[in-house]
Order: sequence, then structure tokens, then C-alpha cells
Amino acid sequence: MLKIKGDDVMAVGKYQKWLEPDGLLRIEAWARDGLSKEQVAHNMGIATSTLREWVNTYPAISTVLKRGKEIVDIEVENAMCKRALGYEYEEVKTIVEQAADGSRKTKVEKTKKQVAPDVGAQIFWLKNRRRQLWMENPHKVINDNELLELKKKELESKDWP
Repeated sequence: MLKIKGDDVMAVGKYQKWLEPDGLLRIEAWARDGLSKEQVAHNMGIATSTLREWVNTYPAISTVLKRGKEIVDIEVENAMCKRALGYEYEEVKTIVEQAADGSRKTKVEKTKKQVAPDVGAQIFWLKNRRRQLWMENPHKVINDNELLELKKKELESKDWP
């Protein structure tokens, strides 16, 4: 891209428009929408490798990508927690009835509904948040560590040529 400044013609990098507030906001929005780095790079019109270079070179791009993803991660965590615990919501129905005289009467019905706690969400949450207590085989870590120690001792005791 070329930029004309007075009588001078200067080369302008493609990255500059992405470092402006509008560009950074778009990148953050794409990350918040759950797009992968490959998809973000595509939307920016650059190769994924170029995006990686820009993330390492320009802290502002790195920051907005992280911030956008953090927001989505928090929203998903909150939704998972809500689903695991169950929740209440209000269902609103608008009913339009036509009277015999041709007039219309609108009636609003509000009903409180409950969503039962989801056992699958609870299991997922606990296996990830309370791993030591809820993993499939709670002794696996201990067994793996013991096996690792035995292998280390075996290697140490061998005579190497």
C-alpha cells in the first residue's frame, strides 16, 4: 500500500490499519465471537503466519486477541455453571383474542419455569475444577508418579556404554 504525503510517496504496512482503534476493536470482536486465529487472519486478509508475527511484534494485537477470548471463556464458564446448578426463568406468552364484536384483546401470560440441574454439566465441571477428587481414576496420578520414579531408578542403575 502506498501513502502520499506532500510530494513524497511512502510504503505503508498493512498492519497499521489494524493498530488503529477501529481495527483493534474488530480483532477483539472476532476473538470474542469465538473465531480461531486462522479465521481472524482470513478476515484481516493476511496469512496465519503473518498474524503470529504481528502478535509477537505488536502488543496491542496480542492484547485484544487475549481479551476477546477471555470474555468468551468467562461467558461459557458462567453458562456451564448455570446449567450445572439449574435455573429459573420467566416465559412470556402474548395471546391475541378476537372478540365477537371484532375487537382484539391482547393478553400476556407469564409463567415461571425451572430448568433442572444438568448432571452431565456437573460431572464436566467437577472433573475439570476438582480434578483430584472427581477424575475417573483418582489414584492414576499417584500410580503414574510411582511408575516414573521406578523408571528413573532403573535408568540410573543401568551401566551405559
